[in-house]
Amino acid sequence: STLSDMKAEKTRRKIGVDCRMYSSQFTGIGRYNHELVEHIVKFNNSQSEPCELVLFFNDPEFSKFKLPENTRKVLTKARHYTFAEQTRFLRQLNKEKLDHMHFPHFNLPLLYNRPFTVTIHDLTLFYHPGKKMTNPLHRLAYHLVFRDAVKKAKQVITVSNHTKKDLLDKFSISESKVSTIYNGISLQFKHNEHPAEIEKTLKKYQIKTPFLLYTGVWRDHKNLPRLIQALKILREDKGLDLQLVITGKEDSNYPEVKQTVENLDLEDHIRFPGLVSEKELAQLYNAAKIYVFPSLYEGFGLPPLESMRCGTPVAASNSSSIPEICEEAA
Repeated sequence: STLSDMKAEKTRRKIGVDCRMYSSQFTGIGRYNHELVEHIVKFNNSQSEPCELVLFFNDPEFSKFKLPENTRKVLTKARHYTFAEQTRFLRQLNKEKLDHMHFPHFNLPLLYNRPFTVTIHDLTLFYHPGKKMTNPLHRLAYHLVFRDAVKKAKQVITVSNHTKKDLLDKFSISESKVSTIYNGISLQFKHNEHPAEIEKTLKKYQIKTPFLLYTGVWRDHKNLPRLIQALKILREDKGLDLQLVITGKEDSNYPEVKQTVENLDLEDHIRFPGLVSEKELAQLYNAAKIYVFPSLYEGFGLPPLESMRCGTPVAASNSSSIPEICEEAA
């Protein structure tokens, strides 16, 4: 019995997932990583012969993650865009001798040569470089790692056909190894039937109704100064008494967001709650008059769909993947 157990263990497939961005508190890729792991674990444990899942975390997520059946976790101590990613993380991956690895972001060790799948969410830095990683060496490293990932991957997942097209336009890779798999929306986002909870959150952040809501990062392609200018027009030219709520972590690289608020004298009409919890975000979606999404470029765009699940209408820009994802619903 012991010998047969050992033999079965040796033939058991080992599948790895890079969870260094895992968190429901992250925007975009972190949420994707969180949902991906949750559903892969459920699917794996429903099989008659489950694989061994090996999840690679940084702290604090490593310490917080409770291990399900057929799952192990590894503490990497290797942040994205670091030397440790190319050395320590590489050694850990090679030590595991994985049958297959899934990287939910293009950041992976250049010298990793075992089979892997990579998810490409967008090509923002190719089209809207912005103010991050402006050092020429950083930009070179970004392009090198990105190119290496899509060239060496056994399979590439894109989250929209628009991102797939961008990828094939930029790189000479076989279309047959690129698959579009749309993102799903967390069931946490739904119509809230507890107005007292919503009112408590609005009071916490000094938000008055009616208000427009934006959530996400502060980057050039997110088009926030123009959104703030639009609020000015709505209030003064259209006579609409609206607040604007902009969630997300403040980014010192983009001072023009708050400068525009000051220049247009809108300090009393715009709220910046910061990075709110998932529960509070769902409450804000529910309470908003309209969710606004003025982005110039998106690989997918989760927030409009999250808002729709909460029953709140969406006003979105007609660019990149947004018409593909929102269709006539926005």
